[in-house]
Amino acid sequence: MSSNPVAETVASLMPRARAELAELVTFQSVADFDQYPRSESEAAAHWIADALRAEGFTDVALLDTPDGTQSVYGFLPGPEGAKTVLLYAHYDVQPPLDEAGWTTPPFELTERDGRWYGRGAADCKGGVIMHLLALRALKANGGVPVNVKVIAEGSEEQGTGGLERYAEEHPELLEADAVVIGDSGNFRVGLPTVTTTLRGMTLVRVQVDTLEGNLHSGQFGGAAPDALAALIRVLDSLRAKDGSTTVDGLAGDSAWEGLQYDEEQFRKDAKVLDGVELIGSGTVADRIWARPAVTVLGIDCPPVVGATPSVQAGARALISLRVPPGVDAAEATKLLQAHLEARVPWGARVRTEQIGQGQPFRADTTSPAYQAMADAMAVAYPGQKMQYAGQGGSIPLCNTLAALYPQAEILLVGLSEPEAQIHAVNESVSPEELERLSVAEALFLRNYAAD
Repeated sequence: MSSNPVAETVASLMPRARAELAELVTFQSVADFDQYPRSESEAAAHWIADALRAEGFTDVALLDTPDGTQSVYGFLPGPEGAKTVLLYAHYDVQPPLDEAGWTTPPFELTERDGRWYGRGAADCKGGVIMHLLALRALKANGGVPVNVKVIAEGSEEQGTGGLERYAEEHPELLEADAVVIGDSGNFRVGLPTVTTTLRGMTLVRVQVDTLEGNLHSGQFGGAAPDALAALIRVLDSLRAKDGSTTVDGLAGDSAWEGLQYDEEQFRKDAKVLDGVELIGSGTVADRIWARPAVTVLGIDCPPVVGATPSVQAGARALISLRVPPGVDAAEATKLLQAHLEARVPWGARVRTEQIGQGQPFRADTTSPAYQAMADAMAVAYPGQKMQYAGQGGSIPLCNTLAALYPQAEILLVGLSEPEAQIHAVNESVSPEELERLSVAEALFLRNYAAD
């Protein structure tokens, strides 16, 4: 990284950053309190609140959001008349999944091959540390030139909407001229990227019933309607022969204009097995950023171990549908439910239930904040030009903030590049990316204040 007082300060703070991230990772802050203790999430929230107070934040508060979790808020006053920037991250994490699949313990930050491993290291406890590093670097080099609000959400991964509803009930709290969402990532390590679109998402549960109770497959199989077989037929109808998503009435032919995703690189990033084809049509960018994508998240049916020779009376599945910008998630939900209900065979009884939803998002890349970030990233990543990319995932808060504060400029950056393997086993963060992005954020705040 080129010589720069801000960059030099961030570099000097990296050992402290590693120690702090190690502390944060130890908290098993999964916001599913049927699986993990609420006390773990509360401890992580208190850690962040204490860190903000130590940096001079006032009005630090633990906000009890309507979904039963806590978000951490703090305000750092800047010079009189200065602009206000909201910095966002979340401290809740995905469950570690198969702990046996982790090379090192998931809730213990471990350095290996130049990366730091641990659940939440990139998504998104590393984002909390990134914000702290940027602010410390500015304080050491002339001060923070803007008013700063920080909000650290406690249930982003659960999609329960607690912070969105809290913000709607307290619209003045998160009001800002610009918002930096630290929950995205570079397209590739070393390639500075802002995410300009997010797909929305709907979650639908479908239940299929055919019998009053399970039956002996030898005595009744062949005539008695099998609910699990009926469900499989329904789920299969959601994909064309090439694997493209097919929901009746939902368009699936949009094209992505911008940074493209090389197919071989995608295969490598997604760890697709040799000989297995990718699904869908169009470019990879079309498929993951500009078109709807259905995923069967789970099926309730007997496990193989312990299964009996029975015709199943009932079966259910949880389905996720990602929808691109330009598609209303509520309308997509109706189309998905209608499709499922229309495709059930044999007159089987079917019931669908929406259990979660978030709208897609598209940023205004012509705003002054984007130029300020482009200039900052050019310094933090010498010789590289800031790229614009989409993201297949959802951050519902973006739409809430855009609706509440239509004049605010929203940028999405972060540490979740492909090698980070967020949501999977062996999640990790690149310390070089943490360092560069912290420098970029600090310089962005300085540039934005001067505009």
